[in-house]
Amino acid sequence: MKRWIDDNFNEHLELLKTLAAIPAPSHHEDERAEFVLRFAKGLGFDGAYIDEAKNAIVPIGDTEGGGITAYLAHLDVVFPDTSPLPVREEGGRLYAPGIGDNSADAAAMLTMLRYIKEKGLSAREPVLFVFNSCEEGLGNLKGVRRLMKDFTGRIRRVVCFDCSLDGGIVAKAVGSERWRVTCTTRGGHSFSAFGNPNAIRHTAKLIESLYGQDVPKNGDSVTTYNVGTIAGGTSVNTIAQSCGMLYEYRSTDRGCLAAMRESFHSLLRAADCPDARFEAELIGERPCGGEVDGEALRGLLECCSEAISAETGAVPALTAGSTDANVPLSLGIPAAAFGLFIGRGAHTREEWLDIESLKTGLCVGLRTVLPHFE
Repeated sequence: MKRWIDDNFNEHLELLKTLAAIPAPSHHEDERAEFVLRFAKGLGFDGAYIDEAKNAIVPIGDTEGGGITAYLAHLDVVFPDTSPLPVREEGGRLYAPGIGDNSADAAAMLTMLRYIKEKGLSAREPVLFVFNSCEEGLGNLKGVRRLMKDFTGRIRRVVCFDCSLDGGIVAKAVGSERWRVTCTTRGGHSFSAFGNPNAIRHTAKLIESLYGQDVPKNGDSVTTYNVGTIAGGTSVNTIAQSCGMLYEYRSTDRGCLAAMRESFHSLLRAADCPDARFEAELIGERPCGGEVDGEALRGLLECCSEAISAETGAVPALTAGSTDANVPLSLGIPAAAFGLFIGRGAHTREEWLDIESLKTGLCVGLRTVLPHFE
């Protein structure tokens, strides 16, 4: 395995550079999905296809029945660019927006498919390689939601290749709800209408209330909240008629997430008054974990941990996170997420990864996947 990786590493590196340059904002992954489809079919995976959610799916073995293990790597990046993304190699690193999150993991899955085909391996149990859409931000996990719906009752466990190799294994889902809040008032001229209600002021008062709320707790749960953006008004000499903000709360616990929802709506109702009207629109929702069989989940986590430890010599920590694994976990299906590279700067245009770490990542990925093949 390692000799094959060494012999084919230059091809893998060029593959990653090519994939990383293709723009892929959430909901607009078409070009990357088509690239994946051409690559898979070129290897001889004739059953590969793109579904209605823009997931590029490569089924191996009899996926019409049950017992499927699904391996996912999302294609979308957080950047809105529609022109090619800049990729550069310097000092043993690759730099590009989205190079690690999640171009490197998607490229690793493509190279794993190449390994499987070149070694003439056949599946001893059904496997799906899924290059999915809409993991980031307001993509709202559309790709994995569609996957789980289309394969209802057939997927028994899910592994998501996402994040960095040294970031541990995401074993618990962080659920979240994202809201767009809009405040409207009379507003007017800053001098002649002085004293009229100002939407910015009323929104600020709501924000102050949100930041004064108590955070619910249940055992070892973690719950957070954040106002991410605020915008409004017309000019410096205008009393603002409207103001908007984006607000989210997250939690590892379903009950705490529900409590945050109730707290949010309670504070929203208190802020709403004749002088200032508030409206809230739910624009994003990610589920917490559901009732997952503990033994089955432990078995999956042990497999992932052993693959990582065998190549790195370190036992990965188990963490909580918001990934594609949220959806299967919410449905009671064992799922985990971890990355296949080491890098930093995710969600910035200065993101980079260590090129040599890609070899370790490929070894980890193949150790995870190959038990399904013979």
